[in-house]
Amino acid sequence: MMDFEKILGNVREKAPLVHNITNYVTVNDCANILLACGGSPIMADEAEEAEDITSICGGLNINIGTLNRNTIPSMFLAGKKANELGHIVLLDPVGAGASRLRTQTAEQLIREVRFSVIRGNISEIRALAQGTAGTRGVDASEADQVNPENLDSVIAFARAFARRTGAVIAITGATDLITDGERVCLIRNGHPMMSRITGTGCMLSAMTTAFAVANPDNVFEAVCTSVIAMGLCGEIAHERLGEQDGNSTYRNDLIDAVFRLTATQLERGAKYEMR
Repeated sequence: MMDFEKILGNVREKAPLVHNITNYVTVNDCANILLACGGSPIMADEAEEAEDITSICGGLNINIGTLNRNTIPSMFLAGKKANELGHIVLLDPVGAGASRLRTQTAEQLIREVRFSVIRGNISEIRALAQGTAGTRGVDASEADQVNPENLDSVIAFARAFARRTGAVIAITGATDLITDGERVCLIRNGHPMMSRITGTGCMLSAMTTAFAVANPDNVFEAVCTSVIAMGLCGEIAHERLGEQDGNSTYRNDLIDAVFRLTATQLERGAKYEMR
């Protein structure tokens, strides 16, 4: 069983400071979700200060959603500095497989930076693990979706990728799959409405970094708890919607649900199984 009280409590108590080199479409939401879960955000993507900012933070969240030549050097500088200091580093390879620049940058980051966590949708992770390109923009290809028929093969390639990279691999979608190369956690929390707002994946990556920073001795369970928490809060937010509410209200309700989340809610609402 997951120790939700300890993992969530550590985030709230330690208030981990996270350096985010992230997607400018969702940067504000990433900052707000970090504040909501109990962490603290810094957004800095200038190469001249990337190492300094990383040095004062407990963790680094690298998101290639709005990849450009100005920020790519910052990702490598910050990533290598974080490794030097023994900090948690997360990679969100947004859109890997959709373009040569995205795929090659993500692959080079994995070669040169040691990641604690790699979180993406099934198509992004498959593109990096198996060299396939089925990504539909920044969304997963329908052909790649996890289902009962392909679950065993997805578990096998995710485990192999985790062992190769040394990272906890988090494949998120309708069914989430988390593995450290040995243990596998399947999570079925969440709501389809989450796909109707921009940035739930980006927010999850920022929040997951904070959870891992606050629980460095148990990164696997920290990642699982973060993914469960986001999915459960997606369910809670949907329950709160009124007849006249839409995706903008839903976004705010999702952040509020994270802010108000308790270990008791997690224990009662978590839908997961270990393999």
